[in-house]
Amino acid sequence: MTESSSPPLEDLLHAAVTAVGGTERPGQTAMAQAVAEAIDDSSHLLVQAGTGTGKSLGYLVPALAHGERVVVATATLALQRQLVERDLPRTVEALHPLLRRRPEFAMLKGRSNYLCLHRLHEGVPQEDADEAGLFDPFEAAAPTSKLGKDLLRLRDWSDDTETGDRDDLTPGVSDRAWSQVSVTSRECLGASKCAYGAECFAEAARERAKLADVVVTNHALLAIDAIEGAPVLPSHEVLIVDEAHELVSRVTGVASGELTPGQVNRAVRRAAKLVNEQAADALQTASEGFERLMELALPGRLEKIPEDLGYVLMALRDAARTVISALGATRDASVKDEDAVRKQALGAVENIHQVAERIVEASEYDVVWYERHDRFGASLRVAPLSVSGLLREKLFEDRSVVLTSATLKLGGDFNGVAASLGLAPESPQDPEGGEETAPRWQGLDVGSPFDYSKQGILYVAKHLAQPGREGSRADMLDELAELVEAAGGRTLGLFSSMRAAQAAAEDLRGRLDMPILLQGEETLGELIRSFSADARTCLFGTLSLWQGVDVPGPSCQLVVMDRVPFPRPDDPLMSARQKAVEEAGGNGFMAVAATHAALLMAQGAGRLVRASGDRGIVAVLDPRVERARYGSFLRKSMPEFWYTTDRNQVRRSLAAIDAAAKAKEG
Repeated sequence: MTESSSPPLEDLLHAAVTAVGGTERPGQTAMAQAVAEAIDDSSHLLVQAGTGTGKSLGYLVPALAHGERVVVATATLALQRQLVERDLPRTVEALHPLLRRRPEFAMLKGRSNYLCLHRLHEGVPQEDADEAGLFDPFEAAAPTSKLGKDLLRLRDWSDDTETGDRDDLTPGVSDRAWSQVSVTSRECLGASKCAYGAECFAEAARERAKLADVVVTNHALLAIDAIEGAPVLPSHEVLIVDEAHELVSRVTGVASGELTPGQVNRAVRRAAKLVNEQAADALQTASEGFERLMELALPGRLEKIPEDLGYVLMALRDAARTVISALGATRDASVKDEDAVRKQALGAVENIHQVAERIVEASEYDVVWYERHDRFGASLRVAPLSVSGLLREKLFEDRSVVLTSATLKLGGDFNGVAASLGLAPESPQDPEGGEETAPRWQGLDVGSPFDYSKQGILYVAKHLAQPGREGSRADMLDELAELVEAAGGRTLGLFSSMRAAQAAAEDLRGRLDMPILLQGEETLGELIRSFSADARTCLFGTLSLWQGVDVPGPSCQLVVMDRVPFPRPDDPLMSARQKAVEEAGGNGFMAVAATHAALLMAQGAGRLVRASGDRGIVAVLDPRVERARYGSFLRKSMPEFWYTTDRNQVRRSLAAIDAAAKAKEG
C-alpha cells in the first residue's frame, strides 16, 4: 500500500486508541503528527510526553502507517512487555481494516536472555561447573535444593516454551540457575557449528525480527548494534527510542570495559587446557602480576597510567594475543565438547586482550579508574569520556530517529539532553546555503493531560540546614517525620544514598506507628505491592525508586527527596566529564552535575501524579533548591506544580489530602 493512499492519521489514531480502551488526548495527537512529519522528511524528533499522554500509540500509529520497518528501543522490561503483549496486538488489529495490511511485530533481546539448548543438554563446561558448585556432592545429591529445583524446572520448561525467553518463565529462577542454561554472544558456538542450531531460540528470535515490521528491543542491544559494527538488529528506516532519558547511561555501560583478578584467573584456567604450555605460562605469569598490583590499588581515577600498571597490562595484552592465536591453531580430541570449551575460553581471553589494549592506548577520550568493593575486591575500569560523538555518528545517520520520554526538557529546554546525544543546540545551515552541518532535529513538548498546578504542590524546605557530605541530618529527619505523620503515611521516600534511606527508615520506625518499608529488605516488586495495598505504609529507597514506581491513587500522596541527587564528587567518570566541559570553556557543573540531578528530580517528582484523580505534595528537604543559583534550573525541570516554601501551608494541605482520602476509603 502506498503512503499517499493511507487513511488520515487522525482516523488511524482514533481506531487504535479505541482498541486499547483509551481516551484521545491533544498531546497524543500532536505527538503522532510530529512523528509522522519527522519520518516523512527523514529528520529527527525529541518529544517530551508527560505521564498519561499515551505516547506509545503516539509513535506506534504513525510508524505503522508509514509502512517502513521500525525498531522501538526501550529501557525497561515493563514497557517492552506492554508494547508486545498489549499495545501492538490491539493496535495492529484495529489498523488492519484501515491499512488493508497486517503489520508483523517481534521482540529481540541479547543472546543471554534466551535458553541455550546446547548448555541445557550438554551441560556447563567443567570449569564453570566447578566454579558454580554444581559438582559439590551436596548439590549433586540434593535435587530439592533451590538450585536443583530451578534446573529441573528449566528442563521441563524447555519442552513447552516457544520462545525460550527468560522473561516468559513464571515464576522466574535465580541468576545462578539461569547462568547454567544460557550463553553470551562470545560463548555461543554459532548456529552452523552447534548441534542444536536448528532449534536455537535466540536464532529463531532473530529470524522473526527479520520478517517483522516492528522490532521491539532494548537500549543495550541498540548500543551493541551501533558500537560493535556487527549488526544484530535488522536494517530499518525508523528508530524510536522510548525512555530516551536513559539512553546515554545505557550506551556508556555497553561501551565500558572492566578487568578484575578473578576474571583474568578464570580465563587462564579455561585456556590452559587448550593451548601449549608456553602460551599458558605466559598468561599465568601476567595474571599473577596483575593480581599483585590490584591488591594495592586505591579507588580513584588514573589520569595517567602508572608505569607499573602499564607494564602489567602490556604483558596481559601480549600473552592474551598469543593464547588467542594458539586457540585458533590447536585441537584436542580428548577434551569433552571441545568446541564449547574453546569458544568460552576464546571469548574470555579476547575480552582481556581488548580491555588491556584499550587502557594501554591511553586515549584522551577514555576515563580509567580503580574501584574497590568490600565483597568483590578491586577492579580496573575504562569508559568513554562522552558518547555524544558515537551517538551522532552511529545513531542519526541513514534513518529517522524519534526520542521520547516524560523527562527530556531540563531547565526549560531540550538543549542539555540534545547535547548528550550528539545533537547541536540548533540545526545550523552551511553559510553558503549548501548541505546541513548537523543532523536536523526539533524538540516538542506535548505536555500532560494532568493539571499539575492543581493536582500537586512542590515544597522546598528552605529553613533546613544545607546538607553536608557526611553525618546525620537531625533537622531533616524531624521534618520528614512531621510530613509523614501529617500525610498519614502514603509516602514514597527517595534518598540520594542507601545509607541515608536506611538511617531514615530506622529513625522513623522508632518515632511513628506506621509500616516503613525499605528497599533491599524484600524484592522491589513485593515492596511496591505492599506499598500500594496499605495507605498507611511508607516506602524508602534509592535510585531504582526514583524512576521505577507507578502507584496511582491514595497510597502515594507524598513524595520526599532528602537532597539534590548530585553525582558523588569522587565519581571518576562524572568528575572527568565535568572537567572536560570546563576545559572546553563551558560550565561543567551545570552541564554534568546539575543536569544529572535535574533528570533524577524530574523522574522522582513524576512518581506523584500518575492519574487524573491523584493529589499530593513533592517535598524536597534541601534548601539549595530555593537558595542556590541552580535552584531555578532544577525547579524548571520538574512538573509545573504549585510552588511554596511555607511549611505550615504544606502541613495543612497534607492533612486535608489525608482526610479526603480517608473519607473516600469509607
